Amino acid sequence: MAQLDGKVTLVTGAAVGIGRAIAVAYGREGAKVVVNYSKSRQEAQKTADLVKQAGGEPLLIQADVGQDGQVRAMVGQVLDRLERIDVLVNNAGVTSFVDFSNLEGLTDDVWDRLYAVNVKGTFFCCRAVVPAMRKQGNGRIINIASVAGMFAQGSSIAYSCSKAAVIHMTKCLARTLGPEILVNVISPGFIAETRWNEGRPNLEATVQKAAAVPLQRVGKPEDIAAAALFLATRGDFITGDVMLVDGGRILG
Repeated sequence: MAQLDGKVTLVTGAAVGIGRAIAVAYGREGAKVVVNYSKSRQEAQKTADLVKQAGGEPLLIQADVGQDGQVRAMVGQVLDRLERIDVLVNNAGVTSFVDFSNLEGLTDDVWDRLYAVNVKGTFFCCRAVVPAMRKQGNGRIINIASVAGMFAQGSSIAYSCSKAAVIHMTKCLARTLGPEILVNVISPGFIAETRWNEGRPNLEATVQKAAAVPLQRVGKPEDIAAAALFLATRGDFITGDVMLVDGGRILG
């Protein structure tokens, strides 16, 4: 039997990159996969097609996770159609490339946008699934943060702070929602093959630096998907944990 056979999984920001890889990995294990997207319907449809090809059952739902009303409507639609939610993966996120030294570049709009999606959006989705998970007696929430939330690095100070908030939120929710609901966070290092790299300054230099880790390569979306599959199917005594997936970059 597949590891997620009959389970309902909701992956936000699943149109491309890490979200797509997680959705496909869950589909391969027999899950019903809710593919959430905000704007990229064509790419999200491609994810849904890949989930189906992998053996899963996709359901495509548009919602801006930064809008609480849309999140609640999305979760309500999932429950109406599929009757339960076993796994939530909060992958949807945004960034802004602002050099750390450019303090004036961190405008209100930058802070508001990053916190609306990365922090509030993660919380809105967690809050929305809690009643259903508690009613069914179990559930797993997996938040996607970043090594930027653990160290003074990343695309901007605002982004780094937003991911630090996600990490701490995960710990707070793990303490609050146990024992029925496990809440953990994955902190990826640099990941190739994501849309964000299209706007990244000095991409080639960043890739070379990111590959200078003990495992001697950059990360792939599938590396994060493998971690998300583990947290969705195993680790019954793990909650509030920060799973660092960076090829050993933390070792310096």
